[in-house]
Amino acid sequence: MKFGVIVFPGSNCDHDCYDVIKKVVKQPVSYLWHTTTKLDTFDCIILPGGFSYGDYLRCGAIARFAKVMDALKKFAEDKNKLVIGICNGFQILCEAGLLPGALQRNKNMHFICKHVNLKVENNHTSFSKKYKKGQVLRIPIAHGEGNYTCDKKTLAELKKNKQIVFTYYKNNPNGSMANIAGICNKQRNVLGMMPHPERASEAILGSEDGLLLFKSIESALNIRH
Repeated sequence: MKFGVIVFPGSNCDHDCYDVIKKVVKQPVSYLWHTTTKLDTFDCIILPGGFSYGDYLRCGAIARFAKVMDALKKFAEDKNKLVIGICNGFQILCEAGLLPGALQRNKNMHFICKHVNLKVENNHTSFSKKYKKGQVLRIPIAHGEGNYTCDKKTLAELKKNKQIVFTYYKNNPNGSMANIAGICNKQRNVLGMMPHPERASEAILGSEDGLLLFKSIESALNIRH
């Protein structure tokens, strides 16, 4: 299996994701510049957190037009391929139409950087299969626009199709609708989440709760191979 980490101008969590895959999960991984047009040789693509060119307009609004996004849309059509967008990556996936809804300013209008508790709502995805349903995780967030929103019809569909994978537990730090912290598409091969699992994948960082997400992906890809 092979992982790819897309790098946009302004990405600052790309090295975190790369290091987790290479040094902790111990799988092949490459950086992919936003002008990349071919993703055929990869099994899982990660859109990391940070910033992307044009975020001053609206997070992900310009990045969605990057050349790599056309390739990513084709990549995601293959249900055997996996895509995960973290923080700014989640915003980009929503702007590109790969996930429903949108991310807006936090309810308190401030940037928030702290550990939060998440609840696993659906452990029947390639991203959450190593967790137990209802398990509470301690994972950090770092964002100013993590307030997930969508219309009532979309929210009803997300609930009906069990596309809500993670929710904020007990405390909703940014005002997200239905406490949503992470969702997947209907095919369950694209995940977007605001918290940073790559920052909670080693004990030295204060939590290893994010590691099982990457281990879930590894396990799912092993089965497909």
